Amino acid sequence: MPNSGAGACRSARDYLLTTLCVVLSGCLTACAVGPDFVRPTAPVAKRYTYEQQPAGTIVAEGGAQRFENGATIAADWWRLFDCPKLDAVVMQSVANNPTLQVAQASLRQSEDNLRAGYGIFFPQLSASFQPTRQRFSPARFGQSSGPSTFNLYTFTTTVSYVLDVFGGERRTVEGLGAQVDVQYYNTQGTYLTLSGNIVNATVAEAAYQAEIGATEQMIGFLEEQSSIVGAQATTGIVPYSNLLSIQSQLATTEATLPPLRQQLAHTRHLLATLAGQAPADWAPPRVAFSELKLPDDLPVSLPSDLVRQRPDVLVAEAQLHSASAQIGVATAAMLPNFDLTANYGLNSTTLATLFGSSAAFWTMGASLATPVIQGPTLWFQRKAAIDAYQQAVANYRQTVLGSLAQVADALDALQHDAEALNAQSRALKAAGEALHLMQASYQAGTVNYLQFLIADFQYQQANLGYVQALGQRLQDTAALFVALGGGWWNAPQSAIGNQSAEKAGSSVIPRVGAQKVGANPL
Repeated sequence: MPNSGAGACRSARDYLLTTLCVVLSGCLTACAVGPDFVRPTAPVAKRYTYEQQPAGTIVAEGGAQRFENGATIAADWWRLFDCPKLDAVVMQSVANNPTLQVAQASLRQSEDNLRAGYGIFFPQLSASFQPTRQRFSPARFGQSSGPSTFNLYTFTTTVSYVLDVFGGERRTVEGLGAQVDVQYYNTQGTYLTLSGNIVNATVAEAAYQAEIGATEQMIGFLEEQSSIVGAQATTGIVPYSNLLSIQSQLATTEATLPPLRQQLAHTRHLLATLAGQAPADWAPPRVAFSELKLPDDLPVSLPSDLVRQRPDVLVAEAQLHSASAQIGVATAAMLPNFDLTANYGLNSTTLATLFGSSAAFWTMGASLATPVIQGPTLWFQRKAAIDAYQQAVANYRQTVLGSLAQVADALDALQHDAEALNAQSRALKAAGEALHLMQASYQAGTVNYLQFLIADFQYQQANLGYVQALGQRLQDTAALFVALGGGWWNAPQSAIGNQSAEKAGSSVIPRVGAQKVGANPL
Protein backbone atom coordinates (compact mmCIF):
# COMPACT_ATOMS: atom_id res chain seq x y z
CA MET A 1 0.00 0.00 0.00
CA PRO A 2 1.53 3.35 -0.93
CA ASN A 3 1.90 6.11 1.63
CA SER A 4 -1.26 8.15 2.10
CA GLY A 5 -2.32 11.29 3.91
CA ALA A 6 -3.65 11.68 7.43
CA GLY A 7 -7.26 11.82 6.21
CA ALA A 8 -6.97 8.55 4.37
CA CYS A 9 -5.36 6.92 7.41
CA ARG A 10 -8.18 8.10 9.68
CA SER A 11 -10.75 6.74 7.23
CA ALA A 12 -8.96 3.39 7.14
CA ARG A 13 -8.80 3.22 10.90
CA ASP A 14 -12.52 4.07 11.22
CA TYR A 15 -13.41 1.45 8.64
CA LEU A 16 -11.28 -1.14 10.37
CA LEU A 17 -12.75 -0.48 13.82
CA THR A 18 -16.29 -0.54 12.44
CA THR A 19 -15.64 -3.83 10.68
CA LEU A 20 -14.14 -5.41 13.78
CA CYS A 21 -17.09 -4.31 15.95
CA VAL A 22 -19.59 -5.79 13.49
CA VAL A 23 -17.66 -9.05 13.25
CA LEU A 24 -17.25 -9.23 17.01
CA SER A 25 -20.96 -8.72 17.56
CA GLY A 26 -21.80 -11.38 15.01
CA CYS A 27 -19.40 -13.93 16.43
CA LEU A 28 -20.69 -13.48 19.96
CA THR A 29 -24.20 -14.43 18.82
CA ALA A 30 -23.12 -17.23 16.48
CA CYS A 31 -23.67 -20.84 17.35
CA ALA A 32 -20.80 -23.05 18.46
CA VAL A 33 -20.08 -26.54 17.16
CA GLY A 34 -20.24 -29.44 19.55
CA PRO A 35 -22.92 -30.32 22.10
CA ASP A 36 -24.30 -27.71 24.45
CA PHE A 37 -23.82 -28.92 28.01
CA VAL A 38 -27.01 -30.20 29.59
CA ARG A 39 -27.05 -30.67 33.34
CA PRO A 40 -27.83 -34.29 34.28
CA THR A 41 -31.29 -34.99 35.60
CA ALA A 42 -31.57 -35.28 39.39
CA PRO A 43 -32.75 -38.56 40.95
CA VAL A 44 -36.50 -38.89 41.38
CA ALA A 45 -36.35 -41.13 44.46
CA LYS A 46 -37.85 -39.74 47.66
CA ARG A 47 -35.79 -41.80 50.12
CA TYR A 48 -32.32 -43.32 50.46
CA THR A 49 -33.00 -46.83 51.78
CA TYR A 50 -34.94 -49.68 50.20
CA GLU A 51 -37.09 -49.99 53.28
CA GLN A 52 -39.32 -47.17 54.39
CA GLN A 53 -37.15 -44.56 56.06
CA PRO A 54 -38.15 -44.14 59.73
CA ALA A 55 -38.93 -40.76 61.24
CA GLY A 56 -36.09 -41.13 63.73
CA THR A 57 -34.16 -43.42 66.01
CA ILE A 58 -35.35 -45.18 69.13
CA VAL A 59 -34.92 -43.44 72.44
CA ALA A 60 -31.43 -44.03 73.81
CA GLU A 61 -28.97 -42.17 76.03
CA GLY A 62 -29.15 -38.53 74.92
CA GLY A 63 -32.69 -38.99 73.57
CA ALA A 64 -34.10 -39.95 70.20
CA GLN A 65 -32.83 -38.31 67.02
CA ARG A 66 -35.47 -37.16 64.56
CA PHE A 67 -34.97 -37.08 60.78
CA GLU A 68 -36.46 -33.93 59.21
CA ASN A 69 -36.82 -34.40 55.47
CA GLY A 70 -36.09 -31.27 53.47
CA ALA A 71 -34.97 -29.23 56.48
CA THR A 72 -32.23 -26.61 56.05
CA ILE A 73 -28.69 -27.74 56.83
CA ALA A 74 -26.69 -25.15 58.74
CA ALA A 75 -23.34 -24.21 57.22
CA ASP A 76 -21.79 -24.36 60.70
CA TRP A 77 -23.45 -27.68 61.50
CA TRP A 78 -20.78 -28.63 64.05
CA ARG A 79 -22.18 -25.97 66.40
CA LEU A 80 -25.14 -28.28 66.99
CA PHE A 81 -22.81 -30.28 69.27
CA ASP A 82 -22.84 -27.19 71.54
CA CYS A 83 -19.11 -27.35 72.37
CA PRO A 84 -17.22 -24.01 72.30
CA LYS A 85 -13.88 -25.84 72.35
CA LEU A 86 -14.85 -27.71 69.19
CA ASP A 87 -15.99 -24.47 67.52
CA ALA A 88 -12.65 -22.83 68.30
CA VAL A 89 -10.65 -25.69 66.74
CA VAL A 90 -12.77 -25.60 63.57
CA MET A 91 -12.33 -21.84 63.18
CA GLN A 92 -8.58 -22.06 63.73
CA SER A 93 -8.31 -24.87 61.20
CA VAL A 94 -10.30 -22.99 58.56
CA ALA A 95 -7.90 -20.06 58.97
CA ASN A 96 -4.64 -22.05 58.99
CA ASN A 97 -5.12 -25.43 57.32
CA PRO A 98 -2.59 -25.79 54.44
CA THR A 99 -4.76 -28.21 52.44
CA LEU A 100 -7.59 -25.70 52.40
CA GLN A 101 -5.16 -22.94 51.42
CA VAL A 102 -3.94 -25.09 48.50
CA ALA A 103 -7.54 -25.51 47.32
CA GLN A 104 -8.18 -21.76 47.62
CA ALA A 105 -5.04 -20.96 45.62
CA SER A 106 -6.05 -23.46 42.93
CA LEU A 107 -9.46 -21.77 42.73
CA ARG A 108 -7.87 -18.35 42.28
CA GLN A 109 -5.56 -19.77 39.61
CA SER A 110 -8.46 -21.26 37.64
CA GLU A 111 -10.37 -17.96 37.88
CA ASP A 112 -7.37 -16.06 36.54
CA ASN A 113 -6.99 -18.58 33.71
CA LEU A 114 -10.65 -18.02 32.83
CA ARG A 115 -10.21 -14.25 32.79
CA ALA A 116 -7.13 -14.67 30.61
CA GLY A 117 -9.07 -16.93 28.25
CA TYR A 118 -11.73 -14.28 27.71
CA GLY A 119 -9.08 -12.09 26.05
CA ILE A 120 -9.45 -14.07 22.84
CA PHE A 121 -12.82 -12.42 22.25
CA PHE A 122 -11.34 -8.92 21.95
CA PRO A 123 -9.10 -7.39 19.28
CA GLN A 124 -5.41 -7.82 20.06
CA LEU A 125 -3.40 -4.60 19.77
CA SER A 126 0.40 -4.54 19.67
CA ALA A 127 2.95 -1.81 18.90
CA SER A 128 6.62 -1.87 17.98
CA PHE A 129 9.40 0.61 17.26
CA GLN A 130 12.36 -0.56 15.19
CA PRO A 131 15.39 1.66 14.41
CA THR A 132 17.69 0.02 11.82
CA ARG A 133 20.84 0.89 9.91
CA GLN A 134 20.64 -0.11 6.24
CA ARG A 135 22.90 -0.09 3.20
CA PHE A 136 21.48 0.53 -0.27
CA SER A 137 23.48 -0.23 -3.46
CA PRO A 138 22.17 1.74 -6.49
CA ALA A 139 24.23 -0.41 -8.87
CA ARG A 140 21.87 -3.32 -8.26
CA PHE A 141 19.15 -1.22 -9.85
CA GLY A 142 21.23 0.05 -12.82
CA GLN A 143 22.18 3.36 -11.24
CA SER A 144 25.70 4.78 -11.43
CA SER A 145 26.02 6.33 -7.98
CA GLY A 146 27.83 4.44 -5.22
CA PRO A 147 26.45 2.61 -2.20
CA SER A 148 24.42 4.64 0.27
CA THR A 149 24.07 3.94 4.00
CA PHE A 150 21.14 5.42 5.91
CA ASN A 151 19.00 5.06 9.07
CA LEU A 152 15.45 3.77 8.96
CA TYR A 153 12.95 4.27 11.76
CA THR A 154 9.74 2.22 11.73
CA PHE A 155 6.83 2.48 14.17
CA THR A 156 3.93 0.04 13.66
CA THR A 157 0.71 -0.89 15.43
CA THR A 158 -1.09 -4.14 14.65
CA VAL A 159 -4.70 -5.01 15.38
CA SER A 160 -5.76 -8.62 14.94
CA TYR A 161 -8.94 -10.46 15.72
CA VAL A 162 -9.85 -14.14 15.52
CA LEU A 163 -13.23 -14.72 13.92
CA ASP A 164 -14.59 -17.50 16.08
CA VAL A 165 -17.05 -18.55 13.39
CA PHE A 166 -17.47 -22.14 14.58
CA GLY A 167 -17.14 -21.43 18.30
CA GLY A 168 -13.91 -23.29 19.02
CA GLU A 169 -12.60 -20.46 21.16
CA ARG A 170 -15.92 -20.15 22.99
CA ARG A 171 -15.83 -23.85 23.78
CA THR A 172 -12.29 -23.44 25.06
CA VAL A 173 -13.40 -20.67 27.41
CA GLU A 174 -16.42 -22.73 28.37
CA GLY A 175 -14.02 -25.50 29.42
CA LEU A 176 -12.00 -23.00 31.45
CA GLY A 177 -15.21 -21.94 33.18
CA ALA A 178 -15.97 -25.56 33.99
CA GLN A 179 -12.50 -25.86 35.52
CA VAL A 180 -13.35 -22.90 37.76
CA ASP A 181 -16.39 -24.85 38.91
CA VAL A 182 -14.22 -27.91 39.54
CA GLN A 183 -11.82 -25.96 41.74
CA TYR A 184 -14.65 -24.09 43.46
CA TYR A 185 -16.43 -27.28 44.49
CA ASN A 186 -13.10 -28.89 45.35
CA THR A 187 -12.56 -26.02 47.78
CA GLN A 188 -15.97 -26.57 49.34
CA GLY A 189 -15.28 -30.30 49.54
CA THR A 190 -11.96 -29.65 51.26
CA TYR A 191 -13.72 -27.36 53.73
CA LEU A 192 -16.38 -30.01 54.40
CA THR A 193 -13.81 -32.77 54.85
CA LEU A 194 -11.78 -30.58 57.19
CA SER A 195 -14.71 -29.77 59.47
CA GLY A 196 -15.87 -33.41 59.46
CA ASN A 197 -12.39 -34.67 60.34
CA ILE A 198 -12.11 -32.21 63.22
CA VAL A 199 -15.44 -33.32 64.71
CA ASN A 200 -14.53 -36.99 64.32
CA ALA A 201 -11.08 -36.47 65.83
CA THR A 202 -12.51 -34.47 68.74
CA VAL A 203 -15.05 -37.20 69.50
CA ALA A 204 -12.34 -39.84 69.15
CA GLU A 205 -10.12 -37.95 71.58
CA ALA A 206 -12.91 -37.83 74.15
CA ALA A 207 -13.61 -41.53 73.63
CA TYR A 208 -9.96 -42.53 73.98
CA GLN A 209 -9.63 -40.53 77.18
CA ALA A 210 -12.74 -42.19 78.62
CA GLU A 211 -11.56 -45.65 77.52
CA ILE A 212 -8.13 -45.08 79.03
CA GLY A 213 -9.74 -43.99 82.31
CA ALA A 214 -12.00 -47.04 82.42
CA THR A 215 -9.11 -49.35 81.50
CA GLU A 216 -6.88 -47.90 84.20
CA GLN A 217 -9.62 -48.48 86.76
CA MET A 218 -9.99 -52.08 85.62
CA ILE A 219 -6.24 -52.57 85.91
CA GLY A 220 -6.33 -51.19 89.45
CA PHE A 221 -9.11 -53.54 90.45
CA LEU A 222 -7.35 -56.53 88.88
CA GLU A 223 -4.11 -55.66 90.68
CA GLU A 224 -5.97 -55.51 93.98
CA GLN A 225 -7.77 -58.75 93.16
CA SER A 226 -4.45 -60.39 92.25
CA SER A 227 -2.96 -59.30 95.58
CA ILE A 228 -5.86 -60.81 97.54
CA VAL A 229 -5.90 -64.09 95.61
CA GLY A 230 -2.11 -64.28 95.86
CA ALA A 231 -2.34 -64.11 99.64
CA GLN A 232 -5.11 -66.72 99.62
CA ALA A 233 -3.10 -69.02 97.35
CA THR A 234 -0.06 -68.70 99.65
CA THR A 235 -2.08 -69.83 102.67
CA GLY A 236 -3.71 -72.61 100.67
CA ILE A 237 -7.24 -71.22 100.80
CA VAL A 238 -7.57 -71.20 96.97
CA PRO A 239 -5.63 -73.10 94.31
CA TYR A 240 -2.67 -71.39 92.67
CA SER A 241 -4.38 -71.64 89.28
CA ASN A 242 -6.86 -68.95 90.42
CA LEU A 243 -3.97 -66.54 90.86
CA LEU A 244 -2.59 -67.40 87.41
CA SER A 245 -6.00 -66.80 85.85
CA ILE A 246 -6.28 -63.32 87.41
CA GLN A 247 -2.71 -62.45 86.46
CA SER A 248 -3.45 -63.47 82.88
CA GLN A 249 -6.49 -61.22 82.83
CA LEU A 250 -4.45 -58.41 84.33
CA ALA A 251 -1.73 -58.71 81.70
CA THR A 252 -4.31 -58.87 78.90
CA THR A 253 -6.00 -55.72 80.16
CA GLU A 254 -2.66 -53.91 80.58
CA ALA A 255 -1.80 -54.81 76.97
CA THR A 256 -4.83 -52.84 75.74
CA LEU A 257 -3.65 -49.63 77.39
CA PRO A 258 -0.59 -48.74 75.22
CA PRO A 259 -2.56 -48.93 71.93
CA LEU A 260 -5.23 -46.65 73.41
CA ARG A 261 -2.60 -44.15 74.48
CA GLN A 262 -0.97 -44.34 71.07
CA GLN A 263 -4.32 -43.75 69.35
CA LEU A 264 -4.95 -40.78 71.64
CA ALA A 265 -1.54 -39.33 70.73
CA HIS A 266 -2.17 -39.86 67.02
CA THR A 267 -5.55 -38.15 67.32
CA ARG A 268 -4.03 -35.11 69.02
CA HIS A 269 -1.29 -34.96 66.39
CA LEU A 270 -3.97 -35.12 63.69
CA LEU A 271 -5.89 -32.26 65.27
CA ALA A 272 -2.72 -30.16 65.42
CA THR A 273 -2.03 -30.85 61.74
CA LEU A 274 -5.61 -29.99 60.76
CA ALA A 275 -5.25 -26.73 62.70
CA GLY A 276 -2.12 -25.89 60.69
CA GLN A 277 0.22 -26.36 63.63
CA ALA A 278 3.16 -28.63 64.41
CA PRO A 279 2.31 -31.21 67.12
CA ALA A 280 5.24 -29.92 69.20
CA ASP A 281 3.88 -26.35 69.15
CA TRP A 282 0.17 -26.83 69.79
CA ALA A 283 -2.10 -29.16 71.72
CA PRO A 284 -5.86 -29.37 71.13
CA PRO A 285 -8.17 -28.54 74.02
CA ARG A 286 -9.27 -31.52 76.09
CA VAL A 287 -12.92 -32.27 75.39
CA ALA A 288 -14.93 -34.70 77.54
CA PHE A 289 -18.10 -36.50 76.50
CA SER A 290 -20.05 -34.37 78.93
CA GLU A 291 -19.11 -31.30 76.85
CA LEU A 292 -20.59 -32.72 73.63
CA LYS A 293 -24.34 -32.53 73.08
CA LEU A 294 -25.99 -35.01 70.75
CA PRO A 295 -28.04 -33.12 68.10
CA ASP A 296 -31.71 -34.06 68.36
CA ASP A 297 -33.08 -32.84 65.02
CA LEU A 298 -31.19 -34.02 61.95
CA PRO A 299 -32.01 -32.47 58.54
CA VAL A 300 -32.19 -34.92 55.64
CA SER A 301 -32.11 -33.54 52.09
CA LEU A 302 -34.07 -35.19 49.31
CA PRO A 303 -31.95 -37.15 46.80
CA SER A 304 -32.84 -34.59 44.11
CA ASP A 305 -31.38 -31.86 46.31
CA LEU A 306 -28.38 -33.92 47.39
CA VAL A 307 -26.86 -34.00 43.89
CA ARG A 308 -27.03 -30.18 43.77
CA GLN A 309 -25.37 -29.86 47.19
CA ARG A 310 -22.59 -32.42 47.61
CA PRO A 311 -19.24 -30.99 46.47
CA ASP A 312 -17.98 -34.29 45.05
CA VAL A 313 -21.09 -34.68 42.86
CA LEU A 314 -20.79 -31.07 41.70
CA VAL A 315 -17.10 -31.63 40.90
CA ALA A 316 -18.05 -34.63 38.77
CA GLU A 317 -20.73 -32.52 37.06
CA ALA A 318 -18.23 -29.74 36.33
CA GLN A 319 -15.79 -32.30 34.91
CA LEU A 320 -18.61 -33.56 32.72
CA HIS A 321 -19.19 -29.99 31.53
CA SER A 322 -15.49 -29.59 30.74
CA ALA A 323 -15.46 -32.85 28.76
CA SER A 324 -18.52 -31.69 26.82
CA ALA A 325 -16.76 -28.44 25.89
CA GLN A 326 -13.69 -30.32 24.68
CA ILE A 327 -15.83 -32.07 22.06
CA GLY A 328 -16.64 -28.65 20.61
CA VAL A 329 -12.96 -27.66 20.69
CA ALA A 330 -11.96 -30.82 18.84
CA THR A 331 -14.78 -30.37 16.30
CA ALA A 332 -13.83 -26.75 15.60
CA ALA A 333 -10.22 -27.82 14.99
CA MET A 334 -11.45 -29.74 11.92
CA LEU A 335 -13.00 -26.59 10.41
CA PRO A 336 -11.51 -23.41 8.86
CA ASN A 337 -10.12 -20.57 10.98
CA PHE A 338 -10.70 -16.93 10.03
CA ASP A 339 -8.57 -13.97 11.15
CA LEU A 340 -8.71 -10.23 10.56
CA THR A 341 -5.47 -8.22 10.68
CA ALA A 342 -4.76 -4.52 10.27
CA ASN A 343 -1.48 -2.60 10.49
CA TYR A 344 -0.88 1.11 10.77
CA GLY A 345 2.64 2.46 10.87
CA LEU A 346 5.14 5.23 10.29
CA ASN A 347 8.36 4.84 8.32
CA SER A 348 11.06 7.47 7.89
CA THR A 349 14.82 7.85 7.59
CA THR A 350 14.87 10.52 10.31
CA LEU A 351 13.15 10.84 13.65
CA ALA A 352 12.15 14.42 12.83
CA THR A 353 9.97 13.34 9.89
CA LEU A 354 8.74 10.05 11.42
CA PHE A 355 5.39 11.52 12.51
CA GLY A 356 4.72 13.39 9.32
CA SER A 357 1.77 12.52 7.08
CA SER A 358 4.06 11.31 4.30
CA ALA A 359 5.57 8.63 6.59
CA ALA A 360 2.29 6.83 7.28
CA PHE A 361 1.29 3.51 5.79
CA TRP A 362 -1.42 0.93 6.56
CA THR A 363 -2.53 -2.52 5.52
CA MET A 364 -5.68 -4.51 6.18
CA GLY A 365 -6.56 -8.05 5.31
CA ALA A 366 -8.16 -11.33 6.25
CA SER A 367 -6.83 -14.86 6.33
CA LEU A 368 -8.36 -18.29 6.06
CA ALA A 369 -6.59 -21.39 7.31
CA THR A 370 -8.10 -24.82 7.08
CA PRO A 371 -6.72 -28.33 7.60
CA VAL A 372 -6.44 -30.20 4.31
CA ILE A 373 -4.60 -33.46 4.79
CA GLN A 374 -3.63 -34.43 8.32
CA GLY A 375 -4.38 -38.11 8.21
CA PRO A 376 -6.75 -39.38 10.90
CA THR A 377 -5.33 -37.06 13.59
CA LEU A 378 -8.17 -34.54 13.92
CA TRP A 379 -10.86 -37.17 13.48
CA PHE A 380 -9.55 -39.36 16.25
CA GLN A 381 -8.84 -36.39 18.48
CA ARG A 382 -12.54 -35.61 18.31
CA LYS A 383 -13.38 -39.27 18.90
CA ALA A 384 -11.07 -39.27 21.92
CA ALA A 385 -12.91 -36.20 23.26
CA ILE A 386 -16.20 -38.08 22.91
CA ASP A 387 -14.70 -41.06 24.74
CA ALA A 388 -13.53 -38.76 27.52
CA TYR A 389 -17.04 -37.34 27.77
CA GLN A 390 -18.54 -40.82 28.09
CA GLN A 391 -15.99 -41.58 30.79
CA ALA A 392 -17.06 -38.42 32.63
CA VAL A 393 -20.72 -39.52 32.35
CA ALA A 394 -19.92 -42.86 33.98
CA ASN A 395 -17.83 -41.13 36.65
CA TYR A 396 -20.71 -38.77 37.43
CA ARG A 397 -23.18 -41.65 37.75
CA GLN A 398 -20.80 -43.53 40.04
CA THR A 399 -20.30 -40.45 42.21
CA VAL A 400 -24.06 -39.95 42.53
CA LEU A 401 -24.60 -43.60 43.46
CA GLY A 402 -21.80 -43.41 46.02
CA SER A 403 -23.31 -40.27 47.58
CA LEU A 404 -26.75 -41.87 47.87
CA ALA A 405 -25.23 -44.97 49.46
CA GLN A 406 -23.22 -42.87 51.91
CA VAL A 407 -26.35 -41.10 53.15
CA ALA A 408 -28.19 -44.42 53.40
CA ASP A 409 -25.32 -45.88 55.41
CA ALA A 410 -25.32 -42.91 57.78
CA LEU A 411 -29.09 -43.11 58.34
CA ASP A 412 -28.92 -46.84 59.05
CA ALA A 413 -25.87 -46.38 61.28
CA LEU A 414 -27.68 -43.85 63.46
CA GLN A 415 -30.57 -46.23 64.00
CA HIS A 416 -28.23 -49.09 64.89
CA ASP A 417 -26.11 -46.80 67.06
CA ALA A 418 -29.18 -45.89 69.08
CA GLU A 419 -30.03 -49.56 69.51
CA ALA A 420 -26.46 -50.44 70.53
CA LEU A 421 -26.23 -47.49 72.91
CA ASN A 422 -29.58 -48.44 74.42
CA ALA A 423 -28.33 -51.99 75.03
CA GLN A 424 -25.01 -50.76 76.45
CA SER A 425 -26.87 -48.33 78.68
CA ARG A 426 -29.03 -51.14 80.07
CA ALA A 427 -25.92 -53.29 80.59
CA LEU A 428 -24.20 -50.45 82.43
CA LYS A 429 -27.26 -49.84 84.58
CA ALA A 430 -27.55 -53.53 85.46
CA ALA A 431 -23.83 -53.78 86.25
CA GLY A 432 -24.09 -50.68 88.44
CA GLU A 433 -27.03 -52.09 90.36
CA ALA A 434 -25.20 -55.40 90.77
CA LEU A 435 -22.14 -53.56 92.08
CA HIS A 436 -24.32 -51.57 94.51
CA LEU A 437 -25.91 -54.78 95.85
CA MET A 438 -22.54 -56.51 96.05
CA GLN A 439 -21.11 -53.56 97.96
CA ALA A 440 -24.02 -53.71 100.47
CA SER A 441 -23.59 -57.48 100.84
CA TYR A 442 -19.85 -57.07 101.39
CA GLN A 443 -20.47 -54.48 104.09
CA ALA A 444 -22.95 -56.91 105.69
CA GLY A 445 -20.32 -59.65 105.58
CA THR A 446 -22.30 -62.03 103.36
CA VAL A 447 -19.79 -61.95 100.45
CA ASN A 448 -16.04 -61.68 100.39
CA TYR A 449 -13.98 -58.85 98.95
CA LEU A 450 -13.00 -60.86 95.89
CA GLN A 451 -16.64 -61.15 94.81
CA PHE A 452 -17.01 -57.41 95.24
CA LEU A 453 -13.97 -56.78 93.01
CA ILE A 454 -15.36 -59.06 90.32
CA ALA A 455 -18.62 -57.08 90.29
CA ASP A 456 -16.66 -53.86 90.09
CA PHE A 457 -14.62 -55.23 87.17
CA GLN A 458 -17.81 -56.17 85.30
CA TYR A 459 -19.13 -52.67 85.86
CA GLN A 460 -15.98 -51.12 84.37
CA GLN A 461 -16.24 -53.41 81.35
CA ALA A 462 -19.84 -52.32 80.82
CA ASN A 463 -18.76 -48.70 81.17
CA LEU A 464 -16.09 -49.23 78.51
CA GLY A 465 -18.67 -50.63 76.08
CA TYR A 466 -20.97 -47.71 76.80
CA VAL A 467 -18.21 -45.19 76.07
CA GLN A 468 -17.46 -46.84 72.74
CA ALA A 469 -21.15 -46.90 71.72
CA LEU A 470 -21.63 -43.25 72.68
CA GLY A 471 -18.56 -42.18 70.69
CA GLN A 472 -19.76 -44.13 67.65
CA ARG A 473 -23.15 -42.43 67.78
CA LEU A 474 -21.58 -38.98 67.91
CA GLN A 475 -19.25 -39.75 65.01
CA ASP A 476 -22.03 -41.20 62.85
CA THR A 477 -24.07 -38.06 63.51
CA ALA A 478 -21.22 -35.99 62.11
CA ALA A 479 -20.94 -38.45 59.20
CA LEU A 480 -24.57 -37.76 58.24
CA PHE A 481 -23.92 -34.01 58.00
CA VAL A 482 -20.84 -34.66 55.85
CA ALA A 483 -22.75 -37.11 53.63
CA LEU A 484 -25.45 -34.48 53.05
CA GLY A 485 -22.88 -31.89 51.95
CA GLY A 486 -22.49 -29.91 55.16
CA GLY A 487 -24.69 -26.93 54.26
CA TRP A 488 -21.88 -24.86 52.70
CA TRP A 489 -24.37 -23.31 50.25
CA ASN A 490 -26.12 -21.64 53.19
CA ALA A 491 -22.95 -19.91 54.38
CA PRO A 492 -22.51 -16.15 53.95
CA GLN A 493 -19.66 -14.73 51.87
CA SER A 494 -16.53 -15.97 53.62
CA ALA A 495 -12.84 -16.70 53.35
CA ILE A 496 -13.38 -20.18 51.92
CA GLY A 497 -14.33 -18.80 48.49
CA ASN A 498 -18.08 -19.03 48.96
CA GLN A 499 -19.16 -17.26 45.81
CA SER A 500 -21.07 -18.44 42.82
CA ALA A 501 -18.68 -20.05 40.39
CA GLU A 502 -21.24 -19.50 37.64
CA LYS A 503 -20.69 -15.74 37.99
CA ALA A 504 -16.93 -15.82 37.47
CA GLY A 505 -16.43 -13.65 34.42
CA SER A 506 -20.05 -13.96 33.30
CA SER A 507 -20.22 -10.23 32.61
CA VAL A 508 -17.86 -10.75 29.67
CA ILE A 509 -19.09 -13.80 27.79
CA PRO A 510 -21.96 -16.07 28.93
CA ARG A 511 -21.17 -19.76 29.07
CA VAL A 512 -22.61 -21.90 26.33
CA GLY A 513 -25.47 -24.16 27.41
CA ALA A 514 -24.85 -23.65 31.11
CA GLN A 515 -28.49 -23.32 32.11
CA LYS A 516 -29.99 -26.41 30.51
CA VAL A 517 -31.12 -29.36 32.62
CA GLY A 518 -31.90 -32.88 31.50
CA ALA A 519 -30.24 -35.66 29.56
CA ASN A 520 -27.00 -34.84 27.76
CA PRO A 521 -26.82 -36.54 24.35
CA LEU A 522 -24.00 -35.81 21.94
